[in-house]
Amino acid sequence: MLTAFWNLSAAIRGHLRSYMPTNRVVDWLRTPRGLKWAIPLALIATPTYLGLTALAIELAARSGLGFVNVLVFLFFWNAAKFAWMAVLSLPLMLGRAIRGGHAC
Repeated sequence: MLTAFWNLSAAIRGHLRSYMPTNRVVDWLRTPRGLKWAIPLALIATPTYLGLTALAIELAARSGLGFVNVLVFLFFWNAAKFAWMAVLSLPLMLGRAIRGGHAC
């Protein structure tokens, strides 16, 4: 049973990693070519997703629109994902510069 759950979670993760647009963007930001765009993109995407989160919270508070809570979670998760990528980009750039690779 545990093996079935493990395989199912791996399949779901693979699907989400391949087809969700923000996951594809974050994967690109981790490449040497995309790393230089991590902070500028995070400065735009994080507040945008937080604003969408606030808007979705307002919509979810109305009666009959409880399904919007899924969007609240999704928007907040994406905001956290881009903010975390901005935090990680500086050590990644520094590590690549120390190893001799180019961060640009």
